Amino acid sequence: MQKQKTQKQEKIVSMFDDIAPTYDTANRVMSMGVDKSWRRKACDLAYKYYAKDSLDVIVDVACGTGDMMDFWRSRASILGIAIGEIVGVDPSVGMVDVARKKYPKFNYHISKATEIPLKDANADFLSITYGIRNVVERKKALNEFNRVLKKDGLVIILEFMKNENPSLLGQIRDFYMNKILPKVGGFISKNLEAYEYLPNSIEDFSTVENMQHELENAGFEMLYTKSFSMDISTLLIARKK
Repeated sequence: MQKQKTQKQEKIVSMFDDIAPTYDTANRVMSMGVDKSWRRKACDLAYKYYAKDSLDVIVDVACGTGDMMDFWRSRASILGIAIGEIVGVDPSVGMVDVARKKYPKFNYHISKATEIPLKDANADFLSITYGIRNVVERKKALNEFNRVLKKDGLVIILEFMKNENPSLLGQIRDFYMNKILPKVGGFISKNLEAYEYLPNSIEDFSTVENMQHELENAGFEMLYTKSFSMDISTLLIARKK
């Protein structure tokens, strides 16, 4: 069983290595830039809930090409919040190579979400944007997030969540995600399989309600949950108890 989980995780990482050079272009085209507003909202709300003028460490897990890390930096600058260190963690060498070229001032670790190379109670924030559904051992990762965070630290999750009873708008979303998005992403990246994986991974993923329960079971208190843009993207913010 563990071997199967390991092999599945390795296949996902290899897929992201393959699409890393075109990932940013495909993402911007497919989301039409709307993902920027979702990320901005996540950062601003987290800073509001934490209500501190300075933070020691922000960790972005499954950091990919680094965009969320830059949102943490830029929003903190606008809001007058001092950040000691922003750390990116991702198992994909290809994705991190792109991130390092874009944002060389951040610190990076090639590592899984279940094995974050930081000390206990080290981070103020831990974010994972559009990456938690790619973590095979999710419950283990959530426990690891709890370990890394300080008491009262925040975990911030942006993700495409499974909707078991979609509205009409939700059905339109599902049509776009299942029929249009894979073709667009596949055309840009020349890797159709990788972008066919996206809707399949959402269908196999958790509902919002189940994700909330998993966070609570991992020692977090829910602060905020909201879905955006026809329920395409969901933001969850929780505090370490």
